Amino acid sequence: MEKIITFEDFTKVDLRIGTIIDIKDFPKAHRPAYQLTIDFGDLGIRKSSAQITTLYQKNDLLHRQIVAVINFPKKQIANFMSECLVVGAVKANDVVLLHPETKVKNGTIVS
Repeated sequence: MEKIITFEDFTKVDLRIGTIIDIKDFPKAHRPAYQLTIDFGDLGIRKSSAQITTLYQKNDLLHRQIVAVINFPKKQIANFMSECLVVGAVKANDVVLLHPETKVKNGTIVS
């Protein structure tokens, strides 16, 4: 088991549902990645870099809802500013995106 955290620690992580509205290749990334533009509804549009090119083609991602952490500080990745962290499960060094089973409003809190 990893480090034990308190429920209060967990409540500090702002997980939200967003819809991918644009995907671009990210050739300057150290490892193969996409640049995602994600709509979080009333919380606005944010960008993220995601190393998901092995399991996902760009056309599979457009309009797909995902889970992301939106309260991390921005992070510079090559020439791109990542504004949120898309959440996934690691399967044999690939990332499998987490997503709601049915469509929900963008910006919905994950708890």
